[in-house]
Amino acid sequence: MIRITRQSDYGIVLVSHLAAHPERSFGAPELAAQVNLPLPIVRKILKLLAREGLLVSQRGVKGGYCLALPPAVISVADVVTALEGPIALTECIEDAPGGGCAHEAVCPLMPKWQRINAVIQQALSGISLSELIAPWPQELPVLSHAARPVPAAVQTPLR
Repeated sequence: MIRITRQSDYGIVLVSHLAAHPERSFGAPELAAQVNLPLPIVRKILKLLAREGLLVSQRGVKGGYCLALPPAVISVADVVTALEGPIALTECIEDAPGGGCAHEAVCPLMPKWQRINAVIQQALSGISLSELIAPWPQELPVLSHAARPVPAAVQTPLR
């Protein structure tokens, strides 16, 4: 099963909450309570996101964390990459030292994995925090058979 880590999941929850409240900063304890996540994990994630430039932290009575960029500019891929490093589904995709696979030079699937990885990277990059916090439409469009055009071959009666 392919899934993002709990750390990335929690990170997306945290930055989404910050994006939904751009008018203020949140301290780690308040943020942890509001999103119902453990404080030690929230502190760790906030520090990582601030170090990577996605959050700004300010000390003091009116301090706390807020987004460093507008929600429309920060993507899901930005958050995942900040917390986990480059998105790589297989070892052969990793750019890190020691990354790669012993069979990389002769593997016929490597280009396919690169393509799959690029598609996932593109999908995550194409979803901004603004989109994540936008309300769902009250009614989702329903496709029915009647809504589709009937091909001409079906419309013409047989003789």
